[in-house]
Amino acid sequence: MDSYNEYTSQTITLKPDYEGEVTATLISSNANAGNRKSVLYVHGFIDYFFHGHMGKEFNANEFDFYALDLRKYGRSLMEHQHPNYCKSIEEYYEELTLAIRQIHETSNGEVILLAHSTGGLITSNYMNYGEEKDLVKALVLNSPFFDFNMSAIEKAAALTVSKPIGGLFKYSKIEGALSPAYAESIHKDYYGEWSFNLDWKPIEGFPTYFKWIGAIRKGHKNLKKSDIKSPVLVMHSSSSERISKYSEKATHQDIVLDIEDIKRVGEKLGSQVTLLEIEDGLHDLFLSKEPVRNKAFQEMFDWLNKLESSE
Repeated sequence: MDSYNEYTSQTITLKPDYEGEVTATLISSNANAGNRKSVLYVHGFIDYFFHGHMGKEFNANEFDFYALDLRKYGRSLMEHQHPNYCKSIEEYYEELTLAIRQIHETSNGEVILLAHSTGGLITSNYMNYGEEKDLVKALVLNSPFFDFNMSAIEKAAALTVSKPIGGLFKYSKIEGALSPAYAESIHKDYYGEWSFNLDWKPIEGFPTYFKWIGAIRKGHKNLKKSDIKSPVLVMHSSSSERISKYSEKATHQDIVLDIEDIKRVGEKLGSQVTLLEIEDGLHDLFLSKEPVRNKAFQEMFDWLNKLESSE
């Protein structure tokens, strides 16, 4: 983040799970005013909140800003835990519910969820099945993870193998399943402009657990019946391509997910869905080059302001 002194972290104690003690972390901007509309940001896989510039944009546009480091991610990762591991994405509903309730009590009653990648999958499911989904006024998705970016053959093989292996060995995993190209494209020590904690977001990633693959696949399937009542904004890049090593292509497109998957699933999330293409956007649109991310911010705030004016 730009300066950790600009944010305050609060540990949320959760119910112990199959690995023991569990916590999540609610981060709030020190520029929050209280008693106004609020945004809660949820990060993606192998990720955590380090987007200090994003919080500043929301504060400048009259929003209070909060972020959540989910259990076993970032500030919430504990020594006895397997990083980013879950058996079901429903595990994250507990911290989402507690954070939404707390923000709702201090805001003017308007809470907006903003989520990136796997966070987009989790929050889309929460908006269908979560306990406090009715407290959320709108859902904004930044390159949500709605399908595995694989060929049909690769996907079938991965899903066929993951269930029996994950069932027999709960921590069975694949090392090096993810390309380091995306992390290299955004970190300042490689080809990007951002600084983040490499213990929490390693360039080579964390292992991909078969149980996690099964949990994600179930989350994908659940969205086939999606009926989100609140307005939804689905943001995505203008192009995407899988690459195994960093190249110039990584500077202006999504090299993690397939934007066609995002559009295909995104448009069916509910009855009030808007698809928004951001020219030359990266996978995390708000980490794109400055002109591109500024455009993404402006388009998003325009959409949010239209929600206000339509009431």
